[in-house]
Amino acid sequence: MSTVAAVTGVVLSSLLTLGVGVFGLRLSRTTSDFYVASRAVGPGLNASAVSGEYLSAASFLGVAGLVLSRGVDMLWYPVGWTAGYLLLLVFVAAPLRRSRAYTLPDFTELRVESRRARNVASALVVVIAVLYLVPQFQGAGLTVGALTGAPSWLGGVLVAVVVLVIVVSGGMRSITLVQAVQYWLKLTALLVPLAIVLVHTHGGADATTARLHDQAWRVPLQRPHGLYLTYSLIVATFLGTMGLPHVVVRFYTNPDGRAARRTTVRVLVLLGLFYLLPTAYGVLGRVYVPGLAGTPGADAVVLRLPAQVLGGGTADVVTAVLGAGAFAAFLTTSSGLVVSIAGVVGQDVLGRWLPPVAAFRMAGAAGALVTLGITALSSGLAVAQAVELAFAVAASTFCPLLLLGIWWRGLTAAGAVAGLLTGGLLSASAVVATMLGAAPGGWLGAVVAQPAMCTVPVAFATMTVVSLLTQAGLPAHLESTMVRLHAPEAIDLDRGGFVPVAERAG
Repeated sequence: MSTVAAVTGVVLSSLLTLGVGVFGLRLSRTTSDFYVASRAVGPGLNASAVSGEYLSAASFLGVAGLVLSRGVDMLWYPVGWTAGYLLLLVFVAAPLRRSRAYTLPDFTELRVESRRARNVASALVVVIAVLYLVPQFQGAGLTVGALTGAPSWLGGVLVAVVVLVIVVSGGMRSITLVQAVQYWLKLTALLVPLAIVLVHTHGGADATTARLHDQAWRVPLQRPHGLYLTYSLIVATFLGTMGLPHVVVRFYTNPDGRAARRTTVRVLVLLGLFYLLPTAYGVLGRVYVPGLAGTPGADAVVLRLPAQVLGGGTADVVTAVLGAGAFAAFLTTSSGLVVSIAGVVGQDVLGRWLPPVAAFRMAGAAGALVTLGITALSSGLAVAQAVELAFAVAASTFCPLLLLGIWWRGLTAAGAVAGLLTGGLLSASAVVATMLGAAPGGWLGAVVAQPAMCTVPVAFATMTVVSLLTQAGLPAHLESTMVRLHAPEAIDLDRGGFVPVAERAG
């Protein structure tokens, strides 16, 4: 395809991101603007921002690549990533907003009143954010390489530079506008090319549709250990969403708990609409570019399809549009992840020596640059699978903490720390082994490749049992905290003296 058209698409996407981010900078003045956009983001704007942030490289490219390579089993990825918001809506969204926290470590400290628990939560936020950020940089490298033939490292560097400009300059206020705009950019960038491809084919692929009827591709649970892998994937994606730091922090930006619930309902609609599209690309890829199936280039099927179906200048323009949308996916998700890292490291580490805004900026820059280095060391794991591993860690750590912390008064600091450490160490060890290509074979290899089915129950059990054994250590302000989480915001209640770290510093 035309390199000029591809570069133009990527550059325009980056410039749009920078332009909206600079506009947001004009609105960012206070510490609260940087961390939670002054808690003034309405449900409509926030739903677009949540969706724009959530729809990452795995959603834009990875789902299509997995459907192309592995068939119907992979439909659980978009189903799980969407359904996770239903659980978030029912169990977490409103109480989390009422907590008045800025970050997950803030919530942890509020609920169990332990600095040690807060430190463990802070470390896990960074681990999950880095695991999620690595495939964004990988996807950016894949896209730039597929469009222009440039080295894969160039895409990651470009994303890191643009994200740092946005995050360091304007914080959460700035990226809220960026993420909201780019949800609609990503949706359009997939929808319009898909419509053009479908109109062009006129159903003329009858001779090749036999590829869709391959037994291993269209019948579920045909892989070795397929039943375990499928249910483990469901556990990770359904439960992991509520534990993703960059997702959860967006609910702190709503004005109140009711707005948080309304935001979540709208997110379910927006995600359901979006995920129809990459699935269609995966099916079309099976028909027109079957040679990509099972190869490292399968994630690029969205970018390769127009050239196979359309050809000529039309294919160049359509592919450039897809490239712009893919880059928007990397930029929006990466910016949210860098904000998560900046919020935690800025508060809990650098905030001891620097003013809040300066600490936020420095922590964001350090997080992005360190992750770039880790990306260079990771193996060529499929983008969607790499993201699912981050979900597994989130499901094994913050999901038990949030559900038990919000709905069970018996959670203690010792139980929270034990559960976080147990779930975090088990799941993160499996993830690192998988990403480095060191997973064993057989059943143990299946468990290591997708650990959530084992690590989530262990984390819940550990947190519960240790809490039951340490009931003498229940938080001093437990009753007021539980009322705070579940009572309407209109009721002015004592929060047991809890103030988010950023407010203490600022």
